[in-house]
Amino acid sequence: MKRALLIVLLLFACHIQAQVGIGTTTPLSTLDINGNLSVKVVTLNGGAPFNATQIDDGVYINLIPSSGAQEFILPDPRTYPGRVYILRNIENTQQADIYTQGAAQGVLMFAGDSSTGVGVVNMTTAVGPGNPTKTLIFVSDGANWTYGHLGF
Repeated sequence: MKRALLIVLLLFACHIQAQVGIGTTTPLSTLDINGNLSVKVVTLNGGAPFNATQIDDGVYINLIPSSGAQEFILPDPRTYPGRVYILRNIENTQQADIYTQGAAQGVLMFAGDSSTGVGVVNMTTAVGPGNPTKTLIFVSDGANWTYGHLGF
């Protein structure tokens, strides 16, 4: 009898779709937030050539590159599919250079409107219209990074 009950419970458990709602009793997605969202903000200083600063914590990341220390490196996107980072170069005189782990194995970064990957993304110091690389969003697709501007 216990065995039959266990089998029935396992069959029902296979068809359950868990949806979590925050501020709502009727979530429409796996995670449905009805209200404000706060994400972790981190500030990182740049690393020297071949000693790039690891980007591995937070969601919104302020980058502080300096002369001789302007390199930052994202984790391997194959390790963290779906991971999202919003990066902002908060310096006005030094560009930030973004690299990725896994580059030696062919991992690249693709602009959202491009099918050509690059090994480094240069984030400008310029502000104002026509300078879309001051703030960028990076999303792991499980194989590479896709990046683009947020339209701010």
